[in-house]
Amino acid sequence: MRLLSLLLISVALPAADSLPNRAPLAPNAFQTLRLTTVKPRGWLLNQLRLQAAGLSGHLDEFWPDLGPNSGWLGGTGESWERGPYFLDGLVPLAYLTENPVLIAKVKKWLNWTLTHQTPEGHIGPAKNQDWWPNFVMLKVLTQYQEATADPRVIPLMSKYFAYQAARLDQNPLKAWAVYRWQDEVVSIIWLYNRTGDPALLDLARKLHAQGKDWNAQSAHFPFTDRVTGAAANLDSHGVNNAQALKAAAVWSLITNSADDRAAIQRMFNVLDRYHRLPNGMFSADEHFAGEDPSQGTELCTVVEAMFSLETNLAITADPAFADRLEKIAYNALPATITEDFWAHQYDQQPNQVMCSLSKRNWSTNGPESNLFGLEPNFGCCTANMHQGWPKLAASLWMATPNNGLAAIVYAPSEVNTTISETRVAIEEQTDYPFRDTIHFVVRPAHPLAFPLKLRIPAWATAAHVFINGVAQPTPEPGAFFEINRTWKPGDTVTLQLPMAIRTTSWFHNSIAVERGPLVFSLKIGQSWRQEKRTGPSRDWELFPTTPWNYALLLDPAHPAQAFKIIEAPLKTQPFNSAAPSVFLITQGRRVPDWQLESDSAGAIPASPLRCQKSPCPQSLEKLELVPYGAAKLRVTAFPYSLQ
Repeated sequence: MRLLSLLLISVALPAADSLPNRAPLAPNAFQTLRLTTVKPRGWLLNQLRLQAAGLSGHLDEFWPDLGPNSGWLGGTGESWERGPYFLDGLVPLAYLTENPVLIAKVKKWLNWTLTHQTPEGHIGPAKNQDWWPNFVMLKVLTQYQEATADPRVIPLMSKYFAYQAARLDQNPLKAWAVYRWQDEVVSIIWLYNRTGDPALLDLARKLHAQGKDWNAQSAHFPFTDRVTGAAANLDSHGVNNAQALKAAAVWSLITNSADDRAAIQRMFNVLDRYHRLPNGMFSADEHFAGEDPSQGTELCTVVEAMFSLETNLAITADPAFADRLEKIAYNALPATITEDFWAHQYDQQPNQVMCSLSKRNWSTNGPESNLFGLEPNFGCCTANMHQGWPKLAASLWMATPNNGLAAIVYAPSEVNTTISETRVAIEEQTDYPFRDTIHFVVRPAHPLAFPLKLRIPAWATAAHVFINGVAQPTPEPGAFFEINRTWKPGDTVTLQLPMAIRTTSWFHNSIAVERGPLVFSLKIGQSWRQEKRTGPSRDWELFPTTPWNYALLLDPAHPAQAFKIIEAPLKTQPFNSAAPSVFLITQGRRVPDWQLESDSAGAIPASPLRCQKSPCPQSLEKLELVPYGAAKLRVTAFPYSLQ
């Protein structure tokens, strides 16, 4: 079988590449690996290189908020969250791609913070007295220290936390910081595991006491419908809730409480009950917006949900979080950014049939929210979108407490570390999620016993594992499959995850079509029209050139019969709308009464549809469905007909 792409993993456990939690913290189920221990390869490396060649690598060269006058570079310009947001993605992007230009930019920004701490301990621009932007900069500093071992980071963070602890009573958390306290606690735990200073845990408790009680909100969830007008507040804000998806898990490390552990899944459950969308996200076109797939989701919400899931995975080892992470990363993330990474949307829609300057049925956002551009609607996503792909790449593998490795998310990458003082390399060769087979080649320096855990997605009901060509016991879907053996150089493991077509049920009994972690959407002809230009970046409206209002012809009980699967060669950009890496051919009929409403697809007709006349007046047409992430115009939640 031809090996399509490469993942090299060398692993060191439990050395500096991974640190277990210090007492009295509860132990993590998995341990994250130090940044640069895992690096992207294959199509994923190409994705990060495209990102570096686009806005992520050049934004500071022409966008004033990140220019040389930034407060985070000592200037008098923007001094709040945008510099830290940008660096939260730039740091992992620079070091995972080993890009010297980006590394130089990172060092310029970080050196200012590291050399301008006040004697009292304050960091960042002097005029910023809001705790919230520092929450983000602390995440930046932890990643930078892991990548560089810069000896200045840990003393600076220790001094800053002491400074904050002494001032929180007089200057408590306010506004955004109240809702995002858990993001600082992540950095506090990171530092505590390196210094053991008990005062850090006291600071975490103070932050929690001043912060939003997310467990109470999920237990008595008040936002059961679309939120608009005076009801829209920071409690219903999409990004706040995406960041809060990790709150119960992070806090459970300090309390070791069964109640906190139970609350982890509860928040996902209530969001899925009232605001779920087919792309793995919940709706929040600024605020919660219900289940209609013409409602949107903010890009900041997407990348923050990914980071929360990565955090939860390390704490709980729940494979369902990895399934959700893949669904978001391989669908919602690429869908809302252009293929060249030079433009993005503020809000994406699963049923997105026109991207125009128009007043839509958003909860609170403006008419430019689903344009592709530099800063449509608001610039927070312009600064914050960069963390999605690099942090995913860094989280593909984690360490296990029993001195082993766990494959968390499948994608090509590279890791370097040690197991029991022995160098180990594992190559993974795959084009997943576009293909269903993953190969691992294990290369310890000498024969070595350690456990290897492979995640079996819940949808993979017919998975197979082979070691050196010998079939292993059938793995259970929705669980980790553990292999305990003495590994010899050149041992191979093959994981096959057959990707059967399946349908899932959504708003008005509509259906979405899924295969493996990919969601598929109707391919719609596109006409891109420039709306304005800012430096090298352009804002675009996007209009359909082909019909979109189709119902699929299928029986949801036997969906595979309705589709022909076609696999095509992967391009440098695998989420390519013109030449997708995999696509489906099926049949459907136009639904004339399903029309535009305020430049969005109107409410989906309830399914199953039935023809009012026999034979049906609308003839069957051949339709092409492409991966959601490749389709910038799309229908994803379809009505369907049985005839």
